[in-house]
Amino acid sequence: MLLVVTYSRGARRDLRNVCRAHEETVVRRFGRAALFAATGHGAFLALRLCEKHPDDVQVERTRPFNEFTDTDAAVREAAAAYETREEPSTPYRRFAAGTDHPSPEALKAQALPRER
Repeated sequence: MLLVVTYSRGARRDLRNVCRAHEETVVRRFGRAALFAATGHGAFLALRLCEKHPDDVQVERTRPFNEFTDTDAAVREAAAAYETREEPSTPYRRFAAGTDHPSPEALKAQALPRER
């Protein structure tokens, strides 16, 4: 998919207009950003916006997040356990202390694998 982010009022207006006119290519809208299908048409629309607003439009190629290949089991288990904790107001740092779950520092230091 292509993530298109706008940084000016005019670019946002034109992104909105493109999204309305080409709904079949728009995967999702986020106000000042949108996801376009990874097709020639999606690239064409993104590049049109870049040409019209060269300093106010950013385009990034994205791929869906796969929790099973993009994270290890410890991270998935920690997230599941934290969401089923007995006390909803317990911060993660306190929840993970004294357990096998990764610390907040370890999670912050762990990079996700690069895109293939």
